[in-house]
Amino acid sequence: MAQFNLGDKALSAGYRLTGFDTIGSTNSEALAAAAAGDFGGHWFASLHQSAGRGRRGREWFNPSGNLAASLLIIPDAEPGQIATLGFVAGVAIASALDGILPQGVVKTESHSENFGEQVALKWPNDVLAGGSKLCGILLEACKTPSGQTAVVVGCGVNVVAAPQGVPYATASLAGLGYVRSAEDVLAALSDAWAGAFAIWDDGRGTAAVLEKWRQSAAGIGGPITVQQDGAVRRGIFETIDSTGRLIMRDDDGARITITAGDVHFGATASARS
Repeated sequence: MAQFNLGDKALSAGYRLTGFDTIGSTNSEALAAAAAGDFGGHWFASLHQSAGRGRRGREWFNPSGNLAASLLIIPDAEPGQIATLGFVAGVAIASALDGILPQGVVKTESHSENFGEQVALKWPNDVLAGGSKLCGILLEACKTPSGQTAVVVGCGVNVVAAPQGVPYATASLAGLGYVRSAEDVLAALSDAWAGAFAIWDDGRGTAAVLEKWRQSAAGIGGPITVQQDGAVRRGIFETIDSTGRLIMRDDDGARITITAGDVHFGATASARS
């Protein structure tokens, strides 16, 4: 039986929690709550999902014992700022893992060059461990009965097992030698989110959040390949800009702004999705 609890900071900030052993999708549950008039600040967490989903409609595999968690919020922010909530989630996940894993496992300094051996954030919405996918983030939105924009921030963390049969390398905390429970991760994540969301401050603190994201980011300053609408671009990952777009410089020296795409590291990186 799942025994999820929120951290003390999250409880003090007024967040609520509904936990499950298994569910179709925590994101779907949160969206349904928003449509029914839930006022937000509500976590939905499960040890297993039977119908999880990822970015661009892809399936998200959730073996039992991993963490599927979705937070329903109703931010008072402009649409352009709402889009940066994925970076808030990335910062929160990095902070949460930094708090429950040994020191140095999570990349926390922008000048660190060993991201391939660390837990690091991958643009736009993944978390890597040893270069393999440890966690995914999915934002979805809907309207509340009163016409407000509700946002669901979904986080899937491979705690006890890494999904198999997917077209990318995967990792789990257990596979890396860290014995933690989904309940441990949620408690840490709920507190870390409360802190990161307070910094974001309905979009007014976006710059501070993006700077924290850069400090834990994988690959800045190194070669990347971006697959975008069937085209493949290669160059150097320079930074992310003030709105979270990826900035790369191609082999001809041109500076290119990327708003969406699949990123792979290394000069000869595969362009598989």
